[in-house]
Amino acid sequence: MKLNEIRAGTLGGTLCSIWASVTLGDILQTVITAVIGTVASYIVSQLLHRNKR
Repeated sequence: MKLNEIRAGTLGGTLCSIWASVTLGDILQTVITAVIGTVASYIVSQLLHRNKR
């Protein structure tokens, strides 16, 4: 067996085990948290930019 085949098999097994343990609720929670973080960062950036002027 070649080293590349072992790496591909290991990566495939890891991805399959992760995929099986992730739920739709986890994905939605991550997306919502990312959106809230992005909006908060944008608002703070705009407020700091206004105060700088």
